[in-house]
Amino acid sequence: MAKSRSPRVSGGAAAAPPSERDRIIDAALRLIAQQGWRRLSLAAIAAEADLPILAVYRAFRSKPAILCGFSRRIDEAVLATPPDGDAAADADERPRDRVFDLIMRRFDALQPYRAALEVLGRELPSDPIAALSAGAGLLRSIGWMLEAAGISTIGLGGIVAVKLTAAAYFAALRVWLRDDSPDLAPTMAALDRRLRGIERWFGSARRPQPGATRSRA
Repeated sequence: MAKSRSPRVSGGAAAAPPSERDRIIDAALRLIAQQGWRRLSLAAIAAEADLPILAVYRAFRSKPAILCGFSRRIDEAVLATPPDGDAAADADERPRDRVFDLIMRRFDALQPYRAALEVLGRELPSDPIAALSAGAGLLRSIGWMLEAAGISTIGLGGIVAVKLTAAAYFAALRVWLRDDSPDLAPTMAALDRRLRGIERWFGSARRPQPGATRSRA
């Protein structure tokens, strides 16, 4: 059975002004949603971000580099989420539960950019360099999520775990892109089913260190 989700409430502190890097990333994502990836220029991104093109050059040397910067920002949002339960509950958690939680948190973080991601899903395959860069970045992201879940990514078993988890993520991503339900139940069901199929590759994982995330209630 797929898991339920508990809503996450953001803190009340005022947000810091976006950095130039964040302004560039946000501008690129807006333009991707509006006009696509293939025709997007670095000059257009600079204009949309209201920055000189030199600022874009200093922050990111290419369009694929901007996508990598976006992926890193999402990684930081996922990995920064503190635990929300007690140690006794964590002790009974399965590695699969923690991976499920981290991937669903990734979808939470990606939600504001769904329109751009739909476009990228259609157009990136026709740009091999950008597709390879994005694919390598995703494998790094998956590796960090597995480590946060207490699953080693070292050795052949770790490599297989990363690749199988990436495949599970992609399968759930396709469902998520068309999932308009308020609780993302179809996405969670698809992800849970995929993770159950590869659970043996997660091994006997250690508990996450303090600051790692725990599964949803």
